[in-house]
Amino acid sequence: MWQMYLADEHRYEKIPVRRAGNTGFQLPAISFGMWHKYGEHANYGDTRDIILKAFDAGIFSFDLAANYGPGSYEAERLFGEVLERELKPYRDELVISSKAGFHMWPGPYGQMSSRKALMASLDRSLKCMGLDYVDIFYSHRYDAETSPEETAVALDDMVRQGKTLYVGISNYTAPQAEAMIKIFKDLHTPFVVDQVSYNMLNQTANDDGLFEMLQKNNAGAIAYGPLCEGLLTDKYLDGIPEDVDIHWSSEFILDEGRDKMLQKLQGLNKIAHSRGQKLSHMALAWLLHNPVITSVITGASKPEHLYENVKAVQNLEFDDEELQAIDRILKA
Repeated sequence: MWQMYLADEHRYEKIPVRRAGNTGFQLPAISFGMWHKYGEHANYGDTRDIILKAFDAGIFSFDLAANYGPGSYEAERLFGEVLERELKPYRDELVISSKAGFHMWPGPYGQMSSRKALMASLDRSLKCMGLDYVDIFYSHRYDAETSPEETAVALDDMVRQGKTLYVGISNYTAPQAEAMIKIFKDLHTPFVVDQVSYNMLNQTANDDGLFEMLQKNNAGAIAYGPLCEGLLTDKYLDGIPEDVDIHWSSEFILDEGRDKMLQKLQGLNKIAHSRGQKLSHMALAWLLHNPVITSVITGASKPEHLYENVKAVQNLEFDDEELQAIDRILKA
């Protein structure tokens, strides 16, 4: 017999809430991402179960995009079903995001960040999720063929039309992001975050000055791929197979070979154990020790994976000795 879902009344006691710069945009330290495994062949019951368990655990931020699935808009369609049947009474508590820029449909407007592509995609996303607005909408990637002004003005217009409350950018380098932020400031657009690939093994975003620039502009960053597709877990501590699938943004981390990476992982694991943590917990905590990181996005196909990720917030403190030891291992 179907029972109406009632959220855990203690959900906001479980995960710290962090602010993006000096804006009103706030997120749980850990957000739930629906990048893959939530597409055309996903099971509704299992999806419903993990989304509701995430909300009960204090995760009120759900990260989606047009190309999440597999199958364009499929993850959003599935999330929309759970929202309609279970989470609708909690809509004002939720932060629901969407993005456009990677492949959405055939033809020249089915990708990138032109005005037409972004606006058409947001309309499709709203329809799929059964929403009047999203809380944040992103340009999912920098478009070298389209002027930053066109992209920024399109995002600003979406806010003015009431289709999104905040705007963000994703996969932008520091110079690209800085150019966009200047336009957003001129337009008074509520820009709040840059979502980037960032983890212990891939620190490109920090190295090119992105975080420092965001901090100066009172904005935040959201880190996706925080566990580097499982490398920063217990999974590969005995060896990294040849067919391990690394996200395009972090592929370079294996340039020096799997044996050298394995040594780094084993060294990091020893430090994690000395802190009373698993490697995955320490990897998430290490990201969150940086105040510009508003949230980290983790996926999970099973509730137990979700609960493992949430354990990271139990110890977010690092002393200088630990940070220096981690740094030595990563730079070796």
